[in-house]
Order: sequence, then structure tokens, then C-alpha cells
Amino acid sequence: MADPFAGSLEGLLPGSTSRLEQGNMTYQQVQDDGVWVITSSFTIFTMTSGFGLLESGRVSSKDEVNIMVKNVIDVIFGGLSYWMFGFGMTFGDSWPNPFIGVGKFFFDPDGEHEIVQGWNYASFIFQMSFATTTSTIVSAGMAERIRLKSYIVIAFLLTVVHSIPAHWVWSDHGFFYLMGVIDSAGCSVVHLVGGISGLVATLYLKPRQNRFGEKGQQQLSNPTNAVLGTFMLWWGWLAFNTGSTYGVSKYKWRLAARSAVATIMSSAGGGMTIVFLSFLPKFTDKKIKVDMLIDGLLASLVSTTVGVVPVHVIGSTWGMIAVGIFAETDKYSKEVTRGMNGLMYGGGFTLLGYQLLAVLAMSVWSALCTIILLVTLHHSPIGLRVEQWEEELGADLREHGLAGHNIAKYKVEKKLTTQ
Repeated sequence: MADPFAGSLEGLLPGSTSRLEQGNMTYQQVQDDGVWVITSSFTIFTMTSGFGLLESGRVSSKDEVNIMVKNVIDVIFGGLSYWMFGFGMTFGDSWPNPFIGVGKFFFDPDGEHEIVQGWNYASFIFQMSFATTTSTIVSAGMAERIRLKSYIVIAFLLTVVHSIPAHWVWSDHGFFYLMGVIDSAGCSVVHLVGGISGLVATLYLKPRQNRFGEKGQQQLSNPTNAVLGTFMLWWGWLAFNTGSTYGVSKYKWRLAARSAVATIMSSAGGGMTIVFLSFLPKFTDKKIKVDMLIDGLLASLVSTTVGVVPVHVIGSTWGMIAVGIFAETDKYSKEVTRGMNGLMYGGGFTLLGYQLLAVLAMSVWSALCTIILLVTLHHSPIGLRVEQWEEELGADLREHGLAGHNIAKYKVEKKLTTQ
């Protein structure tokens, strides 16, 4: 019996089924690609653990548990929001337009053909792992200063903030996609959107007490957890980038392997740079600072996702610009750059201009949405920033009733109670 999906192979787009319906892929090819995408999704979700360990290791010991809980909130409420609205706002095609997806809300593809249904499920879980990462990035910019109830609202709505520009870049109807902008693994729509939102939140909430200045304390509460979290993120980033080939059939397995090598070597370069700088007296006291090493590794990883402030904003901006400079059409598949070359390979300034325009648009969009959200919450009954005494007391006790094993290290003047 003839395979109803047999035909010439062209790569599938996330959330898109038009090529399936046109019979451009075999059943086995779609199945192989779907398994690859699902497996990558599972690995990407381990990055939530990595973010939690990294952030909890870098905050005050009286806020460690709270920051871990916020990473749980990102998956719970960010995932719910993505199921309700996010996937549809990115890949909905009931009313094709360049600005926002319409359709596929409250995601449920059960009425579709088996192979189309399977690809939609695989696309959803993969894209959900990206979307929840956006709010996780923002949580670091709000650490130790924001009320948990307010953060739940933010985690829910930031998924929408991510999903609309994701339509611009990833949907085959999006205006940046049609223009030729390249962001294969969330450099702009995940890391730049999350980084700009985190920057705006940091400025709006103002610094933590006793964090900066001559008497500021910037010691890591648990350097071991911070480094362990970095290892988990490192591992997850491999899935982040290699999974963004959306399969391994035909030429795509080669792109995945190439992406893995680029990811590892980029992170090695970032880490090596920090180590060398650590021995220059002009920059440090000739000691390898754990937080600097972590930031160097993460910034270099972000720049490979062509796809909080020093890592996600600077790293993602450079990642988008680097495509405009160094992109070269792949001789095995024009889909990688859609036939466009960067400045160094005869493409002129066209692609570089498109990439810069995307960076500008994403930055303005993220900043505007975040400031509206923060101001609204600030003037709402639930409030936004904690009071000074609450910050001194710590979120672990204030929000969760916990006075952990580090209780002797807490610097407060009042008796520790939940009242």
C-alpha cells in the first residue's frame, strides 16, 4: 500500500502542518522528527531545575526556597497560559496575518489525522518548553523583591508577551519570517524578550537592600548549587539548539550535530575568556570568580541560540547581529538561512539590517509590555514590591513559613515570625 505522506522532503516548521497535508514527507520521516523534538523537549525542561539551582545559589540564603518555588510557578502558570493562548498566538492559522496567530487556542488537536495530530503535539510540548523559559529569565531580575502573588500573574502573562513576537519570527505568516529574519532557537523571542523584561523589572523594582555600594554584600549563598545549576543549563542548551532543527530526517541530523559542536565550543570560548581575564589585575584580584565564570558561560550559550542583562540582553543581541555578519547558505539545505547570506559572505547589509530591526522591535515590545504589567500590579490590591522589613525577613519565612537551616545567618532586628 502506498504511503499517503510519501513525497519530496522539505523540513517541517514548528506548529505548521501544511507540508504534511500536501504529502511532502513520509510517515517514517515525520515519526523520526517527532521523536527527536519530543526528546529534546524533555531535556529542555530540565533547564528549569538548572535555573532554580543557579538562582537560588546566587540569592540570599533567606530566599533560596522562594526562588525555587518561582521556577515551579513558571512551568505551572506559564504552561497553562501557553496551552490557553500562547501556542495559538504563535502558530494559529485560522486567520493568517503577519502580526498574531489566531486559532489553536486551548490546544486540542484530537480531531486531526494521526500524523498531523502527532506533529502538533510534538510542536506544542517543544514550544511550551521555550515559552516557560522566558518567564524563568525574568524571575532572576525580580529576585528577593517581588510578592509571590504578583509573580504568578507575571508568569502567566509573560508567556503571551513571548508568544506574539514568536509569531513574527517563527510562523510562516509572520512578517519577520517573510522578511528573512533568522532566529532558529529563540535568541530574540526567548532570550532578548526575557532579558529586556528582566532589565525593565530590575530598574522598576530598584536594587535589593545592601546589595551594591561600598557596604554591599554580593556573596553567593550557595556557590555549589549555582555551578551545578549551570551544568544543568549547559546540558539543556544542547537540546535547546539541536532540537531546533525540528528533526533528524535527511539533512537535519547533520545540522543538529553541527549545532551541538557550535554550542559546546562557544561555551568553552566564553568560559576560557573569563578565566584569562581573571588573571589580569586590571579586571579582578587574580581570582576566578564563580559568578563571573557562570555569566561568561551563559552569555556565550545565549549567543548561539540563533538562535539577566549581561547574559540575556547582550548575549542575544550579539547572537542576532552575528547572523547578519556570518550567515552562509548551507549547500545541503537553503532552509537554514532561506537563501540569505551575511555581510562576510556577499550578502551585503540586507540580512544584518533585518536582524537589527528585529532586535529593536523585540526590545520595544518587551519593554512596553513589561512596564504596563508592572505599573498595573504596583497599583493593584495585591501590590508588587515587598516592604523593607519583609525583604529583611526573607521570602522563605514570609511566603512559605520556613525558617531553614541557615536561620543563624539572617540579619534582622525583629523576632522571626510569620506575623
